[in-house]
Amino acid sequence: MDSPAWYRDAVVYGIDVEAFNDSDGDGVGDFQGLIEKIEYLDRLGVSAVWLLPFYPSPNRDNGYDVTDYYGVDPRLGTLGDFVEFVDAAANRGIRVLIDLVANHTSDQHPWFQSARSDPTSKYRDYYVWAEEPPPPDPRRGSVFPGEVTDSRVWTYDHEAGAYYYHRFYPFQPDLNLTNPAVRDEIYKILKFWLELGVSGFRVDAATLMIQPKHPETDELDDPHGLLRSLKRHVLERRGDGVLLAEADDEPHRLRSYFGDDDGGEMDLLMNFQLNAHLVAALATERADPLIDCLERLPDPPHGTWTNFLRNYDELNLGALSEPLRERVFERFAPESGMRIYGRGIRRRLAPMLGGDTDRLKLAFSLLFSMPGMPLVLYGDEIGMGEDLSLPGRRSVRTPMQWDERPNAGFSTARPDDLVTPVVRGGEFGYDRVNVAAQRADPESLLNWMERLIATRKETREIGNRPYETVGTDDTGTFAHRFAGEERTVAFVHNLTEASRAVSVDLDAGPGGHVQPVLGSPTYRREREGTYEMDLDPYEYAWFEVH
Repeated sequence: MDSPAWYRDAVVYGIDVEAFNDSDGDGVGDFQGLIEKIEYLDRLGVSAVWLLPFYPSPNRDNGYDVTDYYGVDPRLGTLGDFVEFVDAAANRGIRVLIDLVANHTSDQHPWFQSARSDPTSKYRDYYVWAEEPPPPDPRRGSVFPGEVTDSRVWTYDHEAGAYYYHRFYPFQPDLNLTNPAVRDEIYKILKFWLELGVSGFRVDAATLMIQPKHPETDELDDPHGLLRSLKRHVLERRGDGVLLAEADDEPHRLRSYFGDDDGGEMDLLMNFQLNAHLVAALATERADPLIDCLERLPDPPHGTWTNFLRNYDELNLGALSEPLRERVFERFAPESGMRIYGRGIRRRLAPMLGGDTDRLKLAFSLLFSMPGMPLVLYGDEIGMGEDLSLPGRRSVRTPMQWDERPNAGFSTARPDDLVTPVVRGGEFGYDRVNVAAQRADPESLLNWMERLIATRKETREIGNRPYETVGTDDTGTFAHRFAGEERTVAFVHNLTEASRAVSVDLDAGPGGHVQPVLGSPTYRREREGTYEMDLDPYEYAWFEVH
């Protein structure tokens, strides 16, 4: 068994099973398709994969409306196929993380069907009910403003004769997580999948799970007690098992999700704050948003952050000030159809950056040099685009583009039978952006990403040493470093479309030696520890300093 803190030097790759690779030609990706591509994942160099929900589901919310926590959607395969994939990944040193969707179920789940049909059922108290809907509470509005009628969170069920609570869509009733019986069900789910070989869970909607749901309750006595109990049950089965929280909360509250100094709660938090501000730095070509965010983020007492540029949902800009948010919208989502929920962007990274490989490399270099564990969304390693003709967040969940064959090599099914259409035509169509073409190009984004991933895994200071921003004499340049016992690693990024000459303190000291490890910067020693650098537009550089 590896170190419990294996994630500090890891790179995670996010996969939507139904959109990755179809092995049987029915138009839907599946676990056998994943197994066929295990060598691709191995060559890419990722340490772990995070799988979107693959449970049986009506699939009205991309699988986040679960009807059976102990199964596999028949379209995607069987439990046996899942275990075979986990084994194939483990044989190559790749861990598997899965989604724990325990804030709510589908309204088709047997628990809810029993709860609504029989007021004496034990499952009645698995959900949150009210005879009359409480007055609207701005602290407990719908997660999807503009999509749910009047942003309501209470829906009347005629069979139950009562209103039930839901922060997501009406077909996703919230579980009553203060009910010990519900918690026991969640613990059993954790143990089941840990026994099948998973290394941990992404805890979906972690922030909502610890908020009060009953109308008469304003505050829970011990909000984080649930999250601590989840970690406790994971450790009972697997000492190196991890929990990654989807915790989209205010900066001053984030530290509490990690627990106390000895741990005992979440190991990893999805870093929505950094995501928004990193993108703002790219949009404004200024270092200020990034510096300000990193100064506000708390230092995790024991775990670390999971950093990302894009995930399966909208790019959430809610953490930005309104003026800064508008500047990002103007740069990266100028059309209304590119925006969603009034706070987000429903585009892939490559089109946002104009398909410019230099800008993409800059963005990923920044991401991989941030304190924490980097997460890459499938397809971003080749610069895939989105399909804005698809509704909502489905625009970024199109099939993986493997080659120039019909359906991008994803499936042999008829195009009309695909789970989601492939991106066709234009700058990001599969005939122009695909794995096979980039494999043959030594200068491609894919081949560069493999080098970046390998370099990040070798640069252990990023995940294990204190972070420090380094001042420069230029607002468009961002520099930072991690000081280790034997060496310091330093990073310099030109965020602008113009060439820059900047002075950077690399902390080399008397007789110190500076060596680039990624990038090809032009630099010269100016005085002790300080170097003058000539940076091309969007140029990046990683240094080791002995």
